[in-house]
Amino acid sequence: MFKYSADKAKLFDVFKSVAASMFGVQSAKNRERDFQQSSIVPYIVVGVIFVLLLIIGLVAVVSIIV
Repeated sequence: MFKYSADKAKLFDVFKSVAASMFGVQSAKNRERDFQQSSIVPYIVVGVIFVLLLIIGLVAVVSIIV
């Protein structure tokens, strides 16, 4: 079904993929490229960083408003 690629995604590609998937606009071509990677760890790490930044940003906005 999916074959693993020897090419590793560059860090910028991982950031773009995680950001696009968080907003729900990931293209099918990029999603297939992501699933062909041999390791999911970079995507998980970048995803956790994005979520933490989102939470910190929301807390900062709420603390400024209130």
